[in-house]
Amino acid sequence: MKLEKDSMLAFPHAESFKKIVAEALDMAQDKGATQVEAGLSVSQGLSVATRMGSVETIEHQQDNGLGISVYFGRHKASASTSNLDPDAIRKTVEAACDIARHTSEDPCTGLADAELMATEMHQLDLYHPWNLEPQAVIDLALECENAALGYDPRIVNSEGASVDLNAGVSVYGNSHGFLQAQHKTRHSISCSVVGQSNGNMQRDYWYDVGRNPDHLASARSVGETAAERTIRRLDASKLKTQQAPVMFVPELARGVIGHFTAAIGGAAQYRKASFLLGAEGEQVFPDFVQLHENPFMPQALGSANFDAEGVATRAGSLVADGVIQHYLLDSYSARKLGLQSTGHASGVHNLVLDDTGKSFDECLAAMHRGFLVTELMGHGVNTVTGDYSRGAAGFWVENGELGHAVEEVTIAANLRDMFKGIVEIGNDIDPRGSVRCGSILIDNMTIAGTE
Repeated sequence: MKLEKDSMLAFPHAESFKKIVAEALDMAQDKGATQVEAGLSVSQGLSVATRMGSVETIEHQQDNGLGISVYFGRHKASASTSNLDPDAIRKTVEAACDIARHTSEDPCTGLADAELMATEMHQLDLYHPWNLEPQAVIDLALECENAALGYDPRIVNSEGASVDLNAGVSVYGNSHGFLQAQHKTRHSISCSVVGQSNGNMQRDYWYDVGRNPDHLASARSVGETAAERTIRRLDASKLKTQQAPVMFVPELARGVIGHFTAAIGGAAQYRKASFLLGAEGEQVFPDFVQLHENPFMPQALGSANFDAEGVATRAGSLVADGVIQHYLLDSYSARKLGLQSTGHASGVHNLVLDDTGKSFDECLAAMHRGFLVTELMGHGVNTVTGDYSRGAAGFWVENGELGHAVEEVTIAANLRDMFKGIVEIGNDIDPRGSVRCGSILIDNMTIAGTE
């Protein structure tokens, strides 16, 4: 899995892409646009999927795209093309300009404020191409799946293993004079298998994803973890309906934080469609909860120097001592609310939830008796009211230790109560996303099972 840094040369130099964007900006301004922005992306990748020892798909992707938004006063229109030839770009710019003359005026539309544009570019180390021939990628996928199938005789079937390699470059520019390029890679290995015992069948999966292939878990370990998780779920049973503590494993705990960030997003706030409406400055978590953002972590999936509007990202606190410090705003929602963009036009950038100093096992001991959730199903979350109700599977915990597997139950509460009910945050942090957190233990939820 040796890296070759010079493989960035697989793409034309970023300057050629920046030139395309700059020319598109000039074309729009020549046609009378008072403001204009454009984004270009070029990516290439290889994906291999195997199932039961055979190759199911080998797919090579190569995608190009240019999107342009023009503003004639407060009238906005957008157009895009996958063809980067000069004539196609010219027609795309003309189409956007023609459409703009027919759109409604919106006093909040327009580029982000010029003084917010990013000027300092941190070295984020996001580009690590994985130079493998297709056969080597196939071999990795087969190794992953074979490791899972050979882990235990109770593993009887496979939903497949996959290995994905992707590298790309993106450019964003606008008529404020902002023009920057970014090279990024993203690679992953995943596996899902089926186990059987006493007529009961269960499936589970595992994966790893990252910028740098040298830092990915081995294909064998991904497969073995998928198999181990599947075996642990065999002979699952339901629970009686009850109130009990609930703990979310890290890969699901980030979703709980995701409901919070959605609720304090600018669009939810100005549309008055949030259970945390007007909650800036309010304590919604216990006072030990600290949630902060670090956009400049090297090689992290959420790292960025600027957002989708060129606004500089910044490190800082989103929740301090349980109190919401600010909303997550792009320029449009900021203007709707009479505020200023916070650099979140492309979402959050490496949110980190500080732990309470306990390991996963120590969090189980603190729970003593309750339900560990390892899988969620359905989409029963109402972001307007905060009502939360989702199908779940996992394990019953007794005396601080994992007991039998659990399936076909529903967990329910209100998100406000869930946030206030957090009692522990584990140090078993999962780095595979833009939200980094450990397991989250909540003191009480309704578990709906059998009567």
